[in-house]
Amino acid sequence: MLSKNKITLPLLLLATILFSFSTWESKSLNEVKKIVIDAGHGGKDPGTAGGKEKRYALDIALRLGEKIEKQLKGVEVVYTRKSDVFIPLNERAAIANREKADLFISIHCNAFKSSHASGTETYVMGLHKTEANLDLAKRENNVILMEDNYSKSYKGFNPNSPLAHIMLANYQSAFMNQSMDFASRVENQFVRHGNKSRGVKQAGFLVIWETTMPSVLIETGYLSNPEDARKLGSEQGRDNIAEAIYKAFYSYKSDIEQNQ
Repeated sequence: MLSKNKITLPLLLLATILFSFSTWESKSLNEVKKIVIDAGHGGKDPGTAGGKEKRYALDIALRLGEKIEKQLKGVEVVYTRKSDVFIPLNERAAIANREKADLFISIHCNAFKSSHASGTETYVMGLHKTEANLDLAKRENNVILMEDNYSKSYKGFNPNSPLAHIMLANYQSAFMNQSMDFASRVENQFVRHGNKSRGVKQAGFLVIWETTMPSVLIETGYLSNPEDARKLGSEQGRDNIAEAIYKAFYSYKSDIEQNQ
């Protein structure tokens, strides 16, 4: 017999899917007018590498937003955070939903037990294809343990349970195709800007679970790798990353709006 939590999560996912479709139907499919940029971690949640992740992610997010604001005057940029503050994962998604954003981008830095792992990865919501993807999602989702009443806020979701992540990852949103399209553009631009790409992947990240628009989570490099850490530790390297994401956004927006 299924437990109450095992029943509640699928029902919650179904409700989210239905809400996503209704929200999307009320908007123009051919416009990208508002983007929410989420700098991962912050405040009491340092991320990886002793707090470097939260600082680098914020810097990249602000650089990306500035490029969009300066070069695409018709696009409104909303940030989940602009300083070193802690924002719960569900609130990050809620910000994007309240703003009725057309795209949600969450920016992070990666780490691994081996220093040989390197390169960028862009994730969309979906199945955990590898054990490494599952481990990454579990590490990023564990931040909810820092939140008050996290069990109530996330309907009994347990970030330490592999089964919970598998159930969460089975959620396929109404925006998978658009998310995959944008994610592919991001990774292509990373390569064009001289970065190593590990490709587009799928995993169950809570921060993009409840968003009702195309959403991606970008891992901009491995701080456990000396070369990646050097790039991300420099202003030039972080600007390179921001520029690549901006170019991906520009092409994504242009192609969607040309199909009106």
